[in-house]
Amino acid sequence: MSAVRVGVVGVGHLGTHHARVYTEILGAQLVGVVDVNEERAATVGEFLGVPHFDDFRRFLDVARPDAISIVVPTSIHYEIAKEALERGIHLLVEKPVTTRVEQAEDLLRLAGRNNLVLQVGHVERFNSAVQHVRDFVKEPLFIQTRRMGPFSPRISDVGVVLDLMIHDIDIILSLVNSEIRDLSAMGRRVRTDHEDIASAQISFANGTIAQILVSRVSEKRLRQMEIMEPERYITVNFETQDVSIHRCVRESGTGLVEIVEHPVFPKQEPLKMELQHFVTCVREGRQPLVGIRDGKRALEICIAVLRQIGTASYEESRGLVSSL
Repeated sequence: MSAVRVGVVGVGHLGTHHARVYTEILGAQLVGVVDVNEERAATVGEFLGVPHFDDFRRFLDVARPDAISIVVPTSIHYEIAKEALERGIHLLVEKPVTTRVEQAEDLLRLAGRNNLVLQVGHVERFNSAVQHVRDFVKEPLFIQTRRMGPFSPRISDVGVVLDLMIHDIDIILSLVNSEIRDLSAMGRRVRTDHEDIASAQISFANGTIAQILVSRVSEKRLRQMEIMEPERYITVNFETQDVSIHRCVRESGTGLVEIVEHPVFPKQEPLKMELQHFVTCVREGRQPLVGIRDGKRALEICIAVLRQIGTASYEESRGLVSSL
């Protein structure tokens, strides 16, 4: 089977990594990179030895990719994704998939009508630790996530909810097989025109409670999740991809004794796992682990959080469905 011809639209910080990884994975051939910054496109293209373009449509006409990664500002995801789908091109769209829910629904219809793969770039789903715990977490009573770090001006088009919290919302939704019953949230601006600190509490119909804290103005960097089940407490470190499982057992004469397990499992670069999965789905014609429905649901909840905080724009609020 011939290699999938792939391209990357937007080669800023993250897009450059997409392009680099495509040159390293099986079954993929990087056929070009695109960026409106011609100098940046040239730098990345020349470094990787592939054609570079400053015009998206010219790239599609000349390079004729089978699939592309869209790694541009969220505000133009829909425009680029729609045209690519209409041309029969498979897509991986970085999160958040669009700014409005009805745009995500439109992309879903287009992908289905044209029988195309449409994957959303929730890279933490491909974190080895997350994949490991998904195999055995069955009855979460309480989930807490904390995702914090120092301020960086690199992300300026969205606030911390669509930048960071969306990762944890997506993971929590993948672990809790239940509808949302209630949601509350708060946040504030500190360094930008968007919310820089936010917290949300989600309660599910099955009784599970999730607490999410995100900050991009914290002097401490932390990427962690804790999961409480009836007979164990699980800690996940997203950065080191380590998992700890805590249990208390009763031993005669000594009372309760805490046992801590540290499972051993293969650890791999999440982005490489994500892009390899995308290419495999394109080659084999199967649906991705994180599809447009997942991206749409995570976006819906993020917009609900923004409405609670009071920072959702009118356009975003219009895209929120009435029932989560």
